[in-house]
Amino acid sequence: MLIYLGFSAVAVFLAALALLHSGGVSIAAAAHLIFAVGIVPLMFAAISHFVPVLTRSRAAPRSILLLPLLLQVAGALTFLAFRGTLPESALYTAASGTLLIALLFASWVIRRARATLGRPHPGWQWYLLAIVFLAAALLLIPAMGWWPQERPQLRLLHLHLNTLGFIGLTALGSLQVLLPTALRTPDPGAAQRLRRQLPFAVGGVLAIALGAAFWPPLSLAGALVLLLVTLQIGRACLTRHGWQGLSTDGAAASLFAALAGFALLLIFGGAHAFAVLSGRDAVPAFVVAFLLPLVSGALSELLPVWYCPGRRTPARDRMHAELRRGGALRALLFLAGGILLALGMSDGLWVAAVAMLSFTIGLLRSLATARAKNQG
Repeated sequence: MLIYLGFSAVAVFLAALALLHSGGVSIAAAAHLIFAVGIVPLMFAAISHFVPVLTRSRAAPRSILLLPLLLQVAGALTFLAFRGTLPESALYTAASGTLLIALLFASWVIRRARATLGRPHPGWQWYLLAIVFLAAALLLIPAMGWWPQERPQLRLLHLHLNTLGFIGLTALGSLQVLLPTALRTPDPGAAQRLRRQLPFAVGGVLAIALGAAFWPPLSLAGALVLLLVTLQIGRACLTRHGWQGLSTDGAAASLFAALAGFALLLIFGGAHAFAVLSGRDAVPAFVVAFLLPLVSGALSELLPVWYCPGRRTPARDRMHAELRRGGALRALLFLAGGILLALGMSDGLWVAAVAMLSFTIGLLRSLATARAKNQG
């Protein structure tokens, strides 16, 4: 399931880039294709993978592991509604289904944390609050229909609770565990840092979302708080692993680039708040500068483990090597493409497409290599 969802996210990225290049869909439709069909199901699958580790419990049951497939169905309905293929009622159906699944996931996370022997790793709290933000964003979808005069403000709330709340908190919480794993260097300070930073991260997201919708100065204050949290994570990574360690490992370079991209987008957000830069460019920039390096870096580390579970094998090592090759260059291309898009330059899509095609080729080569090793 995890392997399928990983490939599905890559395919969705490529399809969205192709559709945007051809002018076949609007930016809003392409964004919902990426978020609802690719990213949200993959992140819930990742949560189902990490929560048992954080709570020192057994693997997630099949009923939980299959829920991301239902999220993809809901995501497909959302995309088709935005494209105009399905009526608007399909959007409300998809939102209701996604909300129910999110609540089921939240309940499972809480039960696992309560059943932990000893104190669970604080990363589970980041996942729980990320799901809470997603649920709040979903509740705003019917609210836009009930109060059409407030639709622009509610849409901004929905957007920021999704991107910074659900995706942002999930990513920032995971990066502090995943980066040391990719570099095979444990970070004993990660748990304490996650526990200390969570209230500030949550407050920052709320301030940005409410400020973007109702009072821009509040969003600037929230962006500053969230930026400080992000910079603290970056400084801890640099102190622990150093520039050389982060830049020479392809997976780590991509994950660190995602962190840098998130920080840059928070800075650009201030310009969007006061219309110095167009807010229309924020979502494509978020996808390219943050999501693409995040997903490619995470898959570079996790896909070989999912494909070759159990003990470390030569096939898994070969997959890791193939996926990491060129990771640092791809990371730079993603950042460059995201910056260009944030500045309103559509050429950033071409830069992102080149980097994404490079990762896709590496992904296919890694699978071919692993299969050849297994057959041998």
